[in-house]
Amino acid sequence: MRIPRNERLSSDSAESGPERKCILSGAKGTRDEFVRLAISPDGLVLPDALARAPGRGAWIGVSRAELEQAIAKGKLKGALARAYKGAALTIPDDLPERIEAALQRAFTDRLGLEMKSGKLLTGSDRIAEHARAGLVAWLAHARDAGEDGNRKLDQAWRVGQEAEGSGMTGLTLPLDRMALSVALGRDNVVHLALTDPAAAGRLAAPLQRLLRYLGQANETGQIEGMRTADDAAPRPVTTN
Repeated sequence: MRIPRNERLSSDSAESGPERKCILSGAKGTRDEFVRLAISPDGLVLPDALARAPGRGAWIGVSRAELEQAIAKGKLKGALARAYKGAALTIPDDLPERIEAALQRAFTDRLGLEMKSGKLLTGSDRIAEHARAGLVAWLAHARDAGEDGNRKLDQAWRVGQEAEGSGMTGLTLPLDRMALSVALGRDNVVHLALTDPAAAGRLAAPLQRLLRYLGQANETGQIEGMRTADDAAPRPVTTN
């Protein structure tokens, strides 16, 4: 069964809300693309990975490497001072690490919710069975997964989606098997699959924020390797 193809894996524009502006680069994007910074009552700058903290927030759309440079050069301090009109703020020395940890937690928490709902599969044999039957909408591998195991599951996924020859592969996550196993409370989680396109959509925002922050997006802002079964069929080539 072919799942209708979507243009990109992301939340609907209505849910993403109005555009945000990065206080460092000036670039504009949706809340799914940027990371929100919030200010604690005592003026500490903290990551708001779910963008739910009360009060006014500041948004950044740069990678961790770019943020570290901005902090070292005093640019983040200046940008926050302008955003908060000179309020007394404290930028923790480990803010880049805190942001990455918060984004990883938001992503793995979403994975956990999908597992509880029965939409997330683990285990190579189980994933391969569902993939060949065309029942996998999204496939991913741990950062330290073996190439042979990845290749076999990727092939099974392409077969199930009638996408052989497309080059479609699962996404290599920025988390290793230990991190995934701890987060999901399972032993040796190496491969993951979602059986529901809607579940992949719910996972899109936290995954997009994490990968963009880690610099794993191409020049168009799309996430490298972020594909679902919706993208399996080759798109027709058109000429002007």
